[in-house]
Amino acid sequence: MKILVTAFLSTVCVWAQQPQVENAKFETRTFAGSLASQLSALSNGGAGPFWAAWSEPTIPGRHGDMCWSSGDNWNEHATGAPVRLEGQTSLVVLVRMENALVDQIRIASLDCRFDGGGLPFYWLNAVPPAESVTWLKVQVGGSRSDSATLAISLHSGPAAERALDDLVAPSQPERVREKAAFWLGSSRGAHGVDVLKRMLASDPSLKVREQAIFALSQSKEPAGIAAVIDAAKNDKDGQVRGKALFWLAQKAANKQALDAIGNAVLNDPDRAVKEQAVFALKQLPEDQGVPLLINVAKNNPDPAVRKKAMFWLGQSKDPRALDFFAQVLKP
Repeated sequence: MKILVTAFLSTVCVWAQQPQVENAKFETRTFAGSLASQLSALSNGGAGPFWAAWSEPTIPGRHGDMCWSSGDNWNEHATGAPVRLEGQTSLVVLVRMENALVDQIRIASLDCRFDGGGLPFYWLNAVPPAESVTWLKVQVGGSRSDSATLAISLHSGPAAERALDDLVAPSQPERVREKAAFWLGSSRGAHGVDVLKRMLASDPSLKVREQAIFALSQSKEPAGIAAVIDAAKNDKDGQVRGKALFWLAQKAANKQALDAIGNAVLNDPDRAVKEQAVFALKQLPEDQGVPLLINVAKNNPDPAVRKKAMFWLGQSKDPRALDFFAQVLKP
C-alpha cells in the first residue's frame, strides 16, 4: 500500500507542476477524453499553429536536462532551476500542431524555460501515462516516428514497455523495429535485454538483428554484454557474429569480450568473420590491441588472417608494429 501511495503522490506531483513559458498565449486545460480528441478540439477544424504540452514520470537515470533548442543550443537551462544530480523525475512532451496535423514532437524537462514564439501554448493537466503512450504510439511510422519512439522510451511504467514490445514485432516496418530496439537496450533494463535476445533469435531482418546486437551492447545490464558475447560465438549468421565482435571491441575492459574476440580469430568457421575479429582487435586501445595483432600476424594458421593482421598493424604506426615489420623484413 505504501508503494502505491508513493507512486500516486509522485504522479500527482508531476501533474501539478507547470513549465516556465514566456512569449506565448498560455492556457491550462484539464485532460478529458483522449489526447487525440483534445488536440483535435484545440485545432478547431484546422486553426493554428499552436503548442500543446503535458508532463509524465520518466524512467530513472541521468538523461540530462533535455533543454535544447531548435538551434542545438544546449544552454537553455532555466535560471534558478535545480541541477538534478540523480537525474530528472519527469519529462515534458511538447507537440506543435498546424492545420490539425502534428508538425513537431519534442521532449524536454520541467526545469526548462520555453519561448513559445508568440503562439498559443496549452498546458494539459493530469494526462494519464498510458494515454500519453497510446497517442505517441499512433505517431510512430509517420513523419515524427523517431521522436515519438524516443518519447515512449523515456516514459516510466509498463505501458511504455508494452508499446516498445509492440514496435519490435516482425509485422512492424524494419526502420521502426530498429529504432525501438535501440531504446529497449538503452532505457529498459532487464526487460529490454530479454526482448532483444528474442529479436536476435527470431527477427527475419539481418539489419534488425544487427541493431539488436548494438542495442544489447548499450545496455547497463550485465546480461546485455553476455548476450553479445554469446552471439559472437554462436549466432548462425556470420554478419551478426562480425557485428557482435565489433561492439565487443568497444568493451575493452571486459575480459570475456576479449576472450570472445580471440576465440573468433582462431576458431570461427567463416574467414570473413575471422577478419572482422582481427579488425575488432584494431579497435582496442593500442596497449591491448597491438600485441594481440602481432601475435595473430605471427601465429595464426590462416595466411589470409595473418595478412589482415599485418595490414592493421601497418595502419597503427605503433613502434612495436614497426619493430615487428623490421624483424619480418630483415634479410
